[in-house]
Amino acid sequence: MRPSHWIALIVASIGWASGGLATRAAFEEGVGAWTMVAIRVLIATVLVGAVVLIRRTPMPSRTVLGYGLVQAIFNLTIPYILFTFAYDEASAGFVGLLAALIPLSTAVYANFMLPDEPLSKGKLVGLLVAFSGVAFLLLSGDSGLSEGGRPVLAVALGITAVASIGYAAAFGKRHAGTYDSSLMAGLQFGFSAIWLTVAMFAIDGPPTDLTGTGWALIVFMAFAATFTPFMIYYWLLERVSATNVSLSGYLVPLIVLAGGVALLDEQLQFGIIIGGILVFAGLLLADRASRRAPRHAPEVAETWPAG
Repeated sequence: MRPSHWIALIVASIGWASGGLATRAAFEEGVGAWTMVAIRVLIATVLVGAVVLIRRTPMPSRTVLGYGLVQAIFNLTIPYILFTFAYDEASAGFVGLLAALIPLSTAVYANFMLPDEPLSKGKLVGLLVAFSGVAFLLLSGDSGLSEGGRPVLAVALGITAVASIGYAAAFGKRHAGTYDSSLMAGLQFGFSAIWLTVAMFAIDGPPTDLTGTGWALIVFMAFAATFTPFMIYYWLLERVSATNVSLSGYLVPLIVLAGGVALLDEQLQFGIIIGGILVFAGLLLADRASRRAPRHAPEVAETWPAG
């Protein structure tokens, strides 16, 4: 990856990590999960729509609409809902460790969907080591919260979300080059905003009792933790491998762990420490195997999207 790719990846990682911390803070403000997800996606939809209009992006074909629908389901709706509920059952650092499994999940799907990204023995070993870390988290019973928490439910929600994102990343890379990145982001936000808004009114009701802090946290999540990282995500998918794009899984957990302890008074418990070490050991083994594998994909010109 080139320097500009790494800078973009770091910015996106900080954005996604801040979303986890803001979600925990929003729960403390009494913001409902469906309200939180729906409004942040609605705001992000408006922002992406503005980018699409400024760039005068052509209307999508039926095929691209289908791609957008797939990404809306697997890259946004499912993981956003599941991760949001997971943050209500365990600390931001705990859930962030589960998000670290995204590169390995992506590698598994890429093995079947992308001919240039096979799942080597080294990656498989890394996968097993990382999941041993998740098993340790479960056995320890630690949630990272000083009181309460349901770590088993948090793991179930988080792992399902990770599997969904892994599929979406491989799917997006498989079809990269056949769609405009900002248009794809707009489609997935637009589709998701429709059914998430319906769910918000049906489950949480209208957002009439949100505090000023609650609104501020949602707006922050919409811009810094949703719009910005997703725009970067699709830009990167057009230029580097799906597995490299998912390397944000290394950075996000570290940022979330540190931020949770420093800002939210979360607990850095023994189970989280040992489980985290195993998860990162698995990631490093998989990354080492990936770097040793021969690369056949051609280089792509380094250009930022217009507008």
